[in-house]
Amino acid sequence: MTSTAPRATGPGLLGPDLHTPVPGPHSRDLAVRLAQVESQNVTHLEGQTPIFWDRAHGVNVWDVDGNRFVDLSGAFGVANVGHAHPEVATAIAAQAGQLLHGMGDVHPPAVKVELLEALCTRFPGDEPARGILLSSGSDAVEAALKTAQLATGHPGVIAFEGGYHGLSLGALDATWREDFRDPFQARLPGRTGFARYGDADDILRVRDELARAGVEIGAVLVEPIQGRGGERVPAPGFLAALRDHCAREGWLLVLDEIYTGFGRTGRWFACQHEDVTPDLLCVGKGLSSGMPIAACLGRQEVMDSWPLSTGEALHTQTFLGHPASCAAALASIRVLEAEGLVEHSERAGAEALEHMATVTRGSARVREVRGRGLMLGIECAAPDHALAACQRTLEGGFIVLPSGQGGRVVSLTPPLCIPTSLLRKGIEVIAEAIG
Repeated sequence: MTSTAPRATGPGLLGPDLHTPVPGPHSRDLAVRLAQVESQNVTHLEGQTPIFWDRAHGVNVWDVDGNRFVDLSGAFGVANVGHAHPEVATAIAAQAGQLLHGMGDVHPPAVKVELLEALCTRFPGDEPARGILLSSGSDAVEAALKTAQLATGHPGVIAFEGGYHGLSLGALDATWREDFRDPFQARLPGRTGFARYGDADDILRVRDELARAGVEIGAVLVEPIQGRGGERVPAPGFLAALRDHCAREGWLLVLDEIYTGFGRTGRWFACQHEDVTPDLLCVGKGLSSGMPIAACLGRQEVMDSWPLSTGEALHTQTFLGHPASCAAALASIRVLEAEGLVEHSERAGAEALEHMATVTRGSARVREVRGRGLMLGIECAAPDHALAACQRTLEGGFIVLPSGQGGRVVSLTPPLCIPTSLLRKGIEVIAEAIG
């Protein structure tokens, strides 16, 4: 279903409204309190204090000091249909009042069936699909890696430089950044080789390296567009070439669409830009627009590598198929369709990319602007430029995040309901902040 673009103003679609310096006194106080009770490795509190969120609606976030911001991060790309969309919030409340928790792999909630049907129907390609519901993106990657090993009998994985797939031990082995991997290297399986992102033929080099180490490959794991790696968009044909290599080598193609899925790039899934059908598909983040839920979906032939359950599932969780999260996901999918947000993402993203190029042209601090749909990035010449720009942009009432190597990219992944006028204004504030 198509619809008009989101209104330029209205509840949850307003510009910034700041009443205190950013961060304000209540945020500063909460930072002191948090430092006393949270592991020091979680929230970055040294130097610039973060703002502490109080509430959010649509594209707007209010902090504890009463300041209103425009969220150009989508809260890590989660709030696809907007923060606290009324239909999503209503679905959560109704489900919570009826059944808040079920027994997902023993006596399942009915809503779990509805969500799996909705997801399998949307799996790219024409083949029947099956899925496993989970709680986070890294959970979905773990399930995909296990599925690949069961299906092929081989534990080796080819991933990509710059890739990010999560921090649990299996997913961490396939995450590129050494600063994440090094502290836990002794516990990692070491069955992953890394190819150059965007270079499909480089996986053959990695294949040979892993073979010399005695590692047999079962899967290629890739993000169609790298998110935390800096909104890196490969050249057209990259995914299709990977698909061809996997078919020839007998490997599974595993697409990590945790960031790119559910309209983020102007298609339901980014692989549909090239009509590529994966063997396994990992989704999360924007799936529910706010509740913790993810899924590993796959071709039925591949997923049937898992043995029939005899009462003890080999891969399960206490909160598998959590009813309220399932209800949120179903509602979010309905909103994406009813409000035409996938189509809006494509149109607004193309317009925003052009505007980014215009307002940053001539800046010695900008190396490249890039993106697809509402997954956009401005790569700066140095990380310091991007990091400082993110802070100055926050002080101007717009929330953005750094991404890429060293944090050199200003990342924009706003809710898909963002009006184009607000997005244009945010881009102008970012450009001024970069200088």
